[in-house]
Amino acid sequence: MAEEKPAVEVVKGVNGLDKVVLREVRGSSAEVYLYGGHVTSWKNDHGEELLFVSSKAIFKPPKAIRGGIPICFPQFGSHGTLEQHGFARNKLWSIDTDPPPFPVNSSGKAFVDLILKPSEEDAKLWPHSYEFRLRVTLGPGGDLMLTSRIRNTNNDGKAFSFTFAYHTYFSVSDISEVRVEGLETLDYLDNLQEKERFTEQGDAITFESEVDKIYLSTPSKIAIIDHEKKRTFVLRKDGLPDAVVWNPWDKKAKAMADFGDDEYKHMLCIEAAAVEKPITLKPGEEWKGRLELSAVPSSYCSGQLDPQKVLQG
Repeated sequence: MAEEKPAVEVVKGVNGLDKVVLREVRGSSAEVYLYGGHVTSWKNDHGEELLFVSSKAIFKPPKAIRGGIPICFPQFGSHGTLEQHGFARNKLWSIDTDPPPFPVNSSGKAFVDLILKPSEEDAKLWPHSYEFRLRVTLGPGGDLMLTSRIRNTNNDGKAFSFTFAYHTYFSVSDISEVRVEGLETLDYLDNLQEKERFTEQGDAITFESEVDKIYLSTPSKIAIIDHEKKRTFVLRKDGLPDAVVWNPWDKKAKAMADFGDDEYKHMLCIEAAAVEKPITLKPGEEWKGRLELSAVPSSYCSGQLDPQKVLQG
């Protein structure tokens, strides 16, 4: 019998848009749409969906897909002159058949390399030449890794600056049963209060109203603990100093056409980002930003989770 190997295939998704399906030998999977270079599904080996995608998501250019892992580049949010969150999430990416070598060993992993280069239309809005390479990898244990490499290919000697985020929407049982560990005592900018700077007080972060904060100088590891599902998401990041925490709550949810009125209860965005200090690249320079997601069963200890083990592990 032939040895089972990780599988990668390109199939048609919603509205005929091309998507790449990654499957790992033990049964976990991920899906990436070429539209937006957008991860829309990440399932564990039990077939449980770990990412949130709205039931009202519009899979139709030029609208960005609501949920999964949108890529915000070259601008996060409204921090600049471009459209909200930049244009990478609503461009058609290509499969990169000849990517430059990766330092990380990819044997035994299902992965796809995507590339985005500017069109003439993009150059009118953001007059820079770049190559954005994205590798999406599904590891043998079902971990999901996204590695972005952005290179300045300007011929005119000009540097460019950008902000960036992996706008990950996690699927949670109930937002009131979730807490986030690893952001305690940090400074943050509150988007609901004119980006004013505050310091997070006390314990783990819990949710009882709308939140839209950019935490600064964050650790490389953050844990999202879902009490009801007894599941902990562990987010590891590299090259991305900030972490955005977002949940629209009921009023904003109702105002979004591509978001169900009550869906805010079942999602939480924790976004690995570089927002406060834009990244500047001179011609020929390359930046790398990496995100690794894993989902582990939460261990209970006298009725309490022990997140410190997760954060130290």
